[in-house]
Amino acid sequence: MTSLPRLSTATLDALTAAGLPASVAAPALPDRTAPPGIVHLGIGAFHRAHQAVFTQAAAGATGDARWGIVGVTQRSAGVRDQLAPQDGLYGVLELSDHGTRLDLIGQVRDVLFPAEQTADVLAAVVAPTTHIVSLTVTEKGYRRAAGGGPDMADASLAFDLDLLARELDGAADASVTSRSAVGLLLRGLAHRWHAGGEPVTVLVCDNLMDNGPQVERLVHAIVEACPAAAASGFGDWLRAAVTFPATMVDRIVPATTDAHRATAQGLLGATDAGLVVAEPFMQWVIEDRFAGPRPEWERAGAQLTDDVGPYEHTKLRILNGTHSALAYLGALRGHELIADAVADPELHAFARALIDEDAIPSLGQVSEIDLAAYRESVLERFANAAIGHTTVQIAMDGSQKLPIRFLATARDRLAAGTVPHAIARAVAAWMLYVRETSAGRLEVAERRVDLDDPLANLLGELAAGPLDSLADRLIDGSGIFPADVADDDRFRAAVRSAVADLEGVTV
Repeated sequence: MTSLPRLSTATLDALTAAGLPASVAAPALPDRTAPPGIVHLGIGAFHRAHQAVFTQAAAGATGDARWGIVGVTQRSAGVRDQLAPQDGLYGVLELSDHGTRLDLIGQVRDVLFPAEQTADVLAAVVAPTTHIVSLTVTEKGYRRAAGGGPDMADASLAFDLDLLARELDGAADASVTSRSAVGLLLRGLAHRWHAGGEPVTVLVCDNLMDNGPQVERLVHAIVEACPAAAASGFGDWLRAAVTFPATMVDRIVPATTDAHRATAQGLLGATDAGLVVAEPFMQWVIEDRFAGPRPEWERAGAQLTDDVGPYEHTKLRILNGTHSALAYLGALRGHELIADAVADPELHAFARALIDEDAIPSLGQVSEIDLAAYRESVLERFANAAIGHTTVQIAMDGSQKLPIRFLATARDRLAAGTVPHAIARAVAAWMLYVRETSAGRLEVAERRVDLDDPLANLLGELAAGPLDSLADRLIDGSGIFPADVADDDRFRAAVRSAVADLEGVTV
């Protein structure tokens, strides 16, 4: 059997000359000798299926070759090793119930692994041609404490704070690797400051409420805890020369499987180790607050605005909140896919109730968005079985997601004098999911599910005990619930009642 070539710039030229099928979109590659303008921390599947796609489309629309991307992979060399032999090329396999297409993306110029290439990462951030440092490092990547500030008890952050002090004193060893994404960001910014301090934009693309300003406050709090920063003037430069616009990102990007790779290989006629998978829909809303040049992302369909808030709240409370609720309730019923969960009549009805009775009323007046139409588009997207988005994938890191996906809605509904019963049921489903997975009792698609959460040990300890006090133990002991929600007897009673009602739904 003849082996297929590996995707690269050379093989793409050959494949294009031979003729690609209509379902494959190959880029006209920009000038790849132009210095990259973006450094991205956390070059996982979501960035490659979202911001990189928008950036390539914007570059293609304008002919602006400045916006190549240097990706930084934090946890392992996997993405670097996938993309380096492919000259940064990879495919986005777009799946829907209506068909399949493959978009080839050539915007990534290089991928660096800090454990082996810290000096190269710092040089990329320092480069005067770099105007944007963007991030997708997930909620837990910012090392935040429960109140949103830096978790100074975190050993990795403490290590990086010491490293920052040495960096500001000019005594840091570039062979020593930062242990957290936010530590690496600050170290790169310190390097840039040392090199003359050209302005730069930090563009946070994670699902955090008010994400840019929140990370801005976090960064300044870390710097204020570093005496060397105050003495050096680094903190003053950060405030004057670095902006942190808010963003709202949206595209469902499930894990890539061998079946997906086989489909892409059949379409392309080449192997692609960097393949990612996505739904057709994608949205990007960006606060227009940049420290310097930026790509014309609006030419690719992004929305530039003075206020991301209405879009962000709508997405986090309607889409993300309903997604998480379906994940917990679906997994407890043994549903493998989100599409399976939303096809369950009871869960579909619950999803509508959560949106209509709690999420939409909590948003107030949102003139920018047709909320009823948005609800329907969300449920339609969840029903797309082709993307294979699993309940267990969405259920991970619940301790990080609950405050913005469930509890912010609960707080606003309680303040308005209404008990958010649908949100209480979603919280109860999370509690039972924690209980069952911590005890090794939950199976989905004949596979045992373990709790995947940065607070797994604490949550497991709290969940082990009588069911009738499960809600109180997790509310009081997890550190997740804000005081005004935890102290509201109406909400606590609603969660207790929902736990009792849901008990026994596992298969």
